[in-house]
Amino acid sequence: MAVAALVLTGLATDRADATEPAGATAAHTEATAAVPKHAVTGYWQNFNNGATVQKLSDVPDAYDIIAVAFADATGTPGAVSFTLDSAGLGGYTDDQFKADIAAKHAAGKKVVISIGGQNGTVSVSDSASASAFADSVYSLMQTYGFDGVDIDLENGLNSTYMSQALKSLAQKAGSGIVITMAPQTIDMQSPGNEYFKTALAIKDILTVVNMQYYNSGSMLGCDGQVYSQGSVDFLTALACIQLENGLAPSQVGLGVPASSQAAGSGYVDPSVVAGALDCLTKGTGCGSFKPDQTYPDLRGAMTWSTNWDAAAGNAWSNAVGGHVHGLP
Repeated sequence: MAVAALVLTGLATDRADATEPAGATAAHTEATAAVPKHAVTGYWQNFNNGATVQKLSDVPDAYDIIAVAFADATGTPGAVSFTLDSAGLGGYTDDQFKADIAAKHAAGKKVVISIGGQNGTVSVSDSASASAFADSVYSLMQTYGFDGVDIDLENGLNSTYMSQALKSLAQKAGSGIVITMAPQTIDMQSPGNEYFKTALAIKDILTVVNMQYYNSGSMLGCDGQVYSQGSVDFLTALACIQLENGLAPSQVGLGVPASSQAAGSGYVDPSVVAGALDCLTKGTGCGSFKPDQTYPDLRGAMTWSTNWDAAAGNAWSNAVGGHVHGLP
């Protein structure tokens, strides 16, 4: 990926209905039980784009799920690989990285490998590439100790075959797998969109969808009104679409930039994130939009990235982390 371009747009700026697998319901119950009821997700940059360079051990305890950004496409359609940017990260070694993942596990955290980013070109468009995806991600899980996978494909996906790939991966990995997604706002405007269809097709094994509420512009809320990014209403009215169209509240999170430098647009102060979380879970702190019901099981929040958070003195995780963990 061209990391120099990551500072301007997309999460990387920052950056079909197949049969359910046997035991899928139990898998979802056990997998999500291993993640806190209210969780904070943060993307960790395996590259240096001007944000604070971190080892995984530097990521604050406020983060419950750490998404390692990013896996790379290989010459085989659907297959991915991962190479630690040791030089860019100050000599960080594979052995240190694996030990840090193990230490995060010991602290009760989850670490997943993220696929995609703004410049990601992984394509899963047939059964062969779906199998290659599942096999290669599972291999990375075995090699590094990743707990699962994050889908952050910003150049389109095929719901039929991505769903097939993720179900196959879950069968290989077992009930403890963590599956997260980070679609752009446009990808979750309707349950007919491919990203939304993928999330619904794997609902029994899906941990959380942390939609990117930034680099977006204006979008429709669940009430049919237009909302501009950067407000409580934008967060709540767009989350409502997912909450009212098939995803469980525990599968919905709010994805926002850690600082104004982390995204081209859409940064909001942590107090705005807190207001949106309170509005959705308790019915307080709302703007002009107020949902018809509350969703006390809402999973939490995500940020791009732990590195940009560190560059701003961890202001985001200090504020939002405590608020998420204090939700109902």
